[in-house]
Amino acid sequence: MPQSAACCTPPALSRRRLLSLGALALGGCGLGGDRNHEGPDAPSAAPLATRPQVAWVFGSGGPRGFVHVGVIQALQQLGLRPDVIVGASVGAFVGTLCAAGLPAAELRRLALDTPPWTLLGWSPATPGLLNGRPLAQFVNLQLDGRVLQALPTPMVCAVQRLRDGSVIGFTRGDAGVAMQAASAIEGRFAPVRIRGELYADADLVMPLPVRLARRLGAVRVLAVDASAHEERAPAGAEAYREADLRKRALTRPDADAADLLLHPDLGYWAGFDREYRERLMTIGHRSTLAQAQALRALHAQA
Repeated sequence: MPQSAACCTPPALSRRRLLSLGALALGGCGLGGDRNHEGPDAPSAAPLATRPQVAWVFGSGGPRGFVHVGVIQALQQLGLRPDVIVGASVGAFVGTLCAAGLPAAELRRLALDTPPWTLLGWSPATPGLLNGRPLAQFVNLQLDGRVLQALPTPMVCAVQRLRDGSVIGFTRGDAGVAMQAASAIEGRFAPVRIRGELYADADLVMPLPVRLARRLGAVRVLAVDASAHEERAPAGAEAYREADLRKRALTRPDADAADLLLHPDLGYWAGFDREYRERLMTIGHRSTLAQAQALRALHAQA
């Protein structure tokens, strides 16, 4: 999808931050895409310890996922908390950081200060595909190495098991590896092998994993859809609109299964420059606050 041609330089980072990001970028080079993650901390799907009353579900959306940061900012401003967070792709990325207890101000800083290229790597084992290992390292750095089950809020990373296309929710184990699998876009990123099975991004099967949250016992669900409004595609975007319609067909069953759906109007074209990121976070914040009454009611139900 076309992106904004201008890309603003992020503000100066601290020496420690630059060193950390440099190490992440270098760490992705030459890592084998076929590594099999096993052992006690390999991500796994297990039932939640308690039945969640309220689930926040963050959908996929690539760069449109910056809207999730603004949504979380508003939810925190309203004093609302979930019993579990479920995310797909970029929604799993932002959701994991939120579940770890990072305040919205820190999420915003990371969104603006982290050059996207530092989260990507190359692997000779998977020619033509990117390697998400630097992303895994980045997540674990922000979480101080905590595993999913040790986060203050239970977190579920939605992934697709490539063997049969099933959507699996990782609830335990290495958060970075779970995030790497949840963001392994088919055809662009190398899939992640965990206990002998290959996993990838759930975007092509369940981009808004509300039904996964229901399967895990969630009673009430707030869903945040970061996809395009295909009905507002401008002239010349016909090819992209066809992809949007395919995604809408995948999203609709989960949107219908949510108790409250937020689908902010982000404009059609997506990008990565600083102005775009700031604009999406602002839209997410404002559109969520506009639903304050409904959100409070959803969280207050017995």
